[in-house]
Amino acid sequence: MNLRDLHYLVAVAKYGHFGKAATACHVSQPALSMQIKRLENYLGLKLFERTNKTVFLTNQGRLLTEHAKIILAELETFYKIAKSNIDPLSGKLKLGIIPTIAPYLLPHVFQKIKKNFKKLEIYLVEEKTDLLLEKLKTGDIDAAILALPSKQTNLTETFLFDDEFFLSVSTQHPLAKKNSIKPYEIKNKNLLLLEEGHCLSAQVLAFCDKNNIQAVQEFKASSLETLRYMVAENIGITLMPKLACRHHDGTQSIKINVNPFPKRTIGMVWRNSSAKTILLETLARKIKELRQ
Repeated sequence: MNLRDLHYLVAVAKYGHFGKAATACHVSQPALSMQIKRLENYLGLKLFERTNKTVFLTNQGRLLTEHAKIILAELETFYKIAKSNIDPLSGKLKLGIIPTIAPYLLPHVFQKIKKNFKKLEIYLVEEKTDLLLEKLKTGDIDAAILALPSKQTNLTETFLFDDEFFLSVSTQHPLAKKNSIKPYEIKNKNLLLLEEGHCLSAQVLAFCDKNNIQAVQEFKASSLETLRYMVAENIGITLMPKLACRHHDGTQSIKINVNPFPKRTIGMVWRNSSAKTILLETLARKIKELRQ
């Protein structure tokens, strides 16, 4: 058994197809299939169940694949540590970011970051929090920008900025004339939310629960932009993070007068064992500086 076998195992598990896995590994399908069979014989157990059209992991195969991912991620870290000693601010960086931050933060900071890190190639991955945390675990990304806390013991977290929530209403809504509102004024006002899976939705719900506000459950948007258009058409109201607030878009942003004010905390997270710690600490400081 060797590291190549583990790459093949993870690839077949990922694609659920020997042909697609072989293409991804740049080998022929017969060669990959033979190597998987040899690995099964070496281990003395079946890793996959095969049919004419599909292939899927056995229980033992699923467990061993998870360990294989960890081993390969650690190996990648090994190589990155060696390379990072040459120039810690150079190379490739795979940076994850959640959808409720990406379109509102990146346009303001990305070009300035590229000017400050001229030897760095940044590859962006936009996904929801749970998927980014999984990609961090498997080594598919190096770091992620998301809402804190991540609630993960194996990750380093660093604060970037606080993002206050404002009440967003249509310019035609009766509340649009107010400069600030109290939480009780939002009750029974058709509050719209993002769909489950967005951490922002959970944060807004926590605020609602604390202040006895009932949110609309019949409709849940897939993005902040969908919420914005719904609000602009006066279909409902929502809580919008300051980062995403806009002027002259048919909506009005109103400060919520409560202490402490509703907010989300944005930060960057990476694996404690990351070989890119120096780079990530430097990058986090730069993003924080650009936000001030």
